[in-house]
Amino acid sequence: MKQKFAWKEFIRSVAVIAFPVALQNLLTTTGSMVDTMMLASLGEKTVGAVGLCAQFSTLMFSCYWGFVGGGMLFFAQYWGAGDDDGITRSYGMMLSFMMLVAAIFTVLTVRFPGFVMSVYTDKEEIRQIGIGYLRIVGFAYPMQILAMAMSALLRSTERVKIPLFGGIASVLTNCFFNYLFIFGKFGFPRMGAPGAAVGTVIASFMNVLVIGIFVLRQKIPYVFEFSRHFRWNREFVSLYLKKCFPILCNEFLIGVGNMLINVVLGHQTEQAIAAVAVFRTLEGIIISFFSGFANASSILIGKEIGAGNHEVAFRRSKRLVYLCSGMIGLSCVLLILIHDPLFHAMGLSGESFRICTGMLSVFSVVALLRMGNWVQNDTFRAGGDPAFGSIMEISFMYLMVLPFVYTANFVLHLPFLLVFVCCYVDEPVRYIIMQRHLYSGKWIRPVSGPGQMTIADFRRAHHIKMKLR
Repeated sequence: MKQKFAWKEFIRSVAVIAFPVALQNLLTTTGSMVDTMMLASLGEKTVGAVGLCAQFSTLMFSCYWGFVGGGMLFFAQYWGAGDDDGITRSYGMMLSFMMLVAAIFTVLTVRFPGFVMSVYTDKEEIRQIGIGYLRIVGFAYPMQILAMAMSALLRSTERVKIPLFGGIASVLTNCFFNYLFIFGKFGFPRMGAPGAAVGTVIASFMNVLVIGIFVLRQKIPYVFEFSRHFRWNREFVSLYLKKCFPILCNEFLIGVGNMLINVVLGHQTEQAIAAVAVFRTLEGIIISFFSGFANASSILIGKEIGAGNHEVAFRRSKRLVYLCSGMIGLSCVLLILIHDPLFHAMGLSGESFRICTGMLSVFSVVALLRMGNWVQNDTFRAGGDPAFGSIMEISFMYLMVLPFVYTANFVLHLPFLLVFVCCYVDEPVRYIIMQRHLYSGKWIRPVSGPGQMTIADFRRAHHIKMKLR
């Protein structure tokens, strides 16, 4: 007889982990929205320039997130298996690679901001505003990446409130110093867009400081156990990089693909560039909040697989996908209802208002499928199968999305909103393929000892045949 699914325990587990993570992500992107509102008084060109700079930060995120995804896979499974040494070693390796990415992007923004901006736009005034912003905000990147590494570890070991406290302190600090430096209040110089960059740098230091204080006061292991961070051997490094490699390829190539799309969008009219900047901020709010639920899938499913409870993980995975998709659908409906005053507060009017409204409407239609694909990809990674979702996302980006976008814009010269629709043409097809893989159970591939001991029984029970490697 099939065991009844424990919905109450499931919802409670999701809420305990997902809501603090989602709230932290929401606070971070809300800070970006406040930045946009403060900069709105300086004109659409300033809003557009800072929005393009944010796209470069998104590219950096794509470059280091592969290491985070691989790290969380190990953290969650080792946490379920009770392997403290495995967690500490995984953290040291993840942090080393992430800080290398931080160094590269800091040098690019501080030393070569003109080159960065020339990639994203051909509008000289917008480019110059962005150069002034990038030269300063680049100093925030190492602290932002350090905070992300610490947060990933704490979330995976179910200490989700500490990153939330760091996020609250960061957002409040950012808003306060933005107000001082953008507008020149209380005797500080009026800096405009570079003032927003100064606020971001100070807020990034505050985030790391608050997280560090909580870790030390609560005597949480792993984070500051430097002597244990680098106890690697060749076998462990090989396993880590093997699991990270598909995610790295996924995030980097998708980041490059999105950059190419943003290059197309950045060569539109100034009104369209301003609309894109506002839309990306709102899109970030929606996605970042519900990525907290995707993180919950990584933790809840990875933990059970690490402990050898594969049936529990398998049954939870299906519910998480539909739960997350449904909730993002409700959030889009809410955003549509309040978009009018919100867009005006963020400096849009006339043509830019119309364009952004159209972009929001398009996104709201595809959001359920997009979030479903996101959660399924995170689920596969947590289960030890990072390759399948990565191959799907990369293949569809380069074989379908980019050709559609470039053909629509440069060959057919379609209106801007139809070009924007082409950014999402892959989502329905990819969703069907991802669902088939989810229900197959083949993505459950444990790396921990307890998980490997029970995987054969699970596969026999579900008639899962794996290819020999």
